[in-house]
Amino acid sequence: MSGQRYAPEFKDEAVKLIIERGYSVTDVAERLGVSQHSIYKWLKAIQPLRPPLVNMNCSRQRKRTFALKVSSNKLIKSQLKQTEEERDILK
Repeated sequence: MSGQRYAPEFKDEAVKLIIERGYSVTDVAERLGVSQHSIYKWLKAIQPLRPPLVNMNCSRQRKRTFALKVSSNKLIKSQLKQTEEERDILK
């Protein structure tokens, strides 16, 4: 354990890559040179701010539907972000 500390801004950007841009934890960890364990901890730290992915009382179909909606929203947000960046370049 190296005990290396990362700036909150660095952690926020790493989490944004996963949540908003749709990158996998593995990809982000490799690109940033950070352990996957650290990134999972950072993601878990923001979980109280996000609705839980799975409700214990839900049926399997509802869980799948919810997971599909979440992944679809991530994809849409990622595409929107990319479109906005392209638009900003053209300005």
